[in-house]
Amino acid sequence: MTTRSCRNNAVFVSVIIATRNRERLLGQTLDALAGQRWPADRFEVIIADNGSTDRTRDVVHAAAARPFSPHVRYLYVAQIGKSHAVNAALHSARGDLLAFTDDDVRPEPQWIESLVAAIERSDADFVAGRMRPIWEVAPPAWLSAALHGVLAIADNGERRLMLMRGVNEQIVPVGANLAVRRSVVDRLGGLHTGLGKLEGSLRTGEDHEFYLRMLHAGCRGVYEPTAVVGHWVPRERLARAYFRRWLYQNGRDVAQLEHVYVRSMRRLLGVPRWLWRQAIGDVRTAIAAAAHGNSAARFAAELRVLWFSGYLRQAWFGRAASPAGR
Repeated sequence: MTTRSCRNNAVFVSVIIATRNRERLLGQTLDALAGQRWPADRFEVIIADNGSTDRTRDVVHAAAARPFSPHVRYLYVAQIGKSHAVNAALHSARGDLLAFTDDDVRPEPQWIESLVAAIERSDADFVAGRMRPIWEVAPPAWLSAALHGVLAIADNGERRLMLMRGVNEQIVPVGANLAVRRSVVDRLGGLHTGLGKLEGSLRTGEDHEFYLRMLHAGCRGVYEPTAVVGHWVPRERLARAYFRRWLYQNGRDVAQLEHVYVRSMRRLLGVPRWLWRQAIGDVRTAIAAAAHGNSAARFAAELRVLWFSGYLRQAWFGRAASPAGR
């Protein structure tokens, strides 16, 4: 277990945001952080600019110059890749608690306050918050809540839940609303640089890998439903093709991680038996939903089968990513 930090308002929080060419959205995120109820002198905001060519630097400097603003720092990270940007920010962060969010997120006023209270009350190593959508346009009829994870809308309900190995492992924290004790990062390192988004790709897995690393190291976490952020969902992501690409890639990413963080379970042809059963059930669900004209249920089931095909490809023909790649 990790060494615990000081309590309540004595905690200093570093909010870490990686960004690239999102000046307008980033400005809204910084506005939301300026409105936090947590004392402005007890947190800092570190913007890791991963090669922006727009006015990102000016937006950050303007936020830093506002009266009564928390300390806002600009960090330029030339090596492209979100994981590289986040790790550079981690290296310079001063906080006892490291709070991760994104440049398309609007934290509610109690966000930092809720993260700190949750981690102190539970004596946990990390805390995952709740995410709600901010739709640019109304979501299409084929988009069910079962697919919200593709859009990083991680709403796990109203109840506070403990997160640890073997307990609620199905709740995977999203890097846009996660806080970790500094001592955890000092012990385990930062994000895996062989994973995470690159421009023009849908590669994922850096948040999931870090979560698995924490669990396998014996860390305990908590899901805190009052630590809420809104996540911007742009029109262009509400397309079936985007969901198909994302789910197939995510199936590959998960298989890659499970090759490293092996779980003890019965397997068939190198794949957990329960995944075969689930895939068969999803095929049946897709057929039944099509027969009843339920487009949302049919599309969700079809995408789960597509996810499984990505998992199979990686499990049979892919290569594992070593945790040493961080």
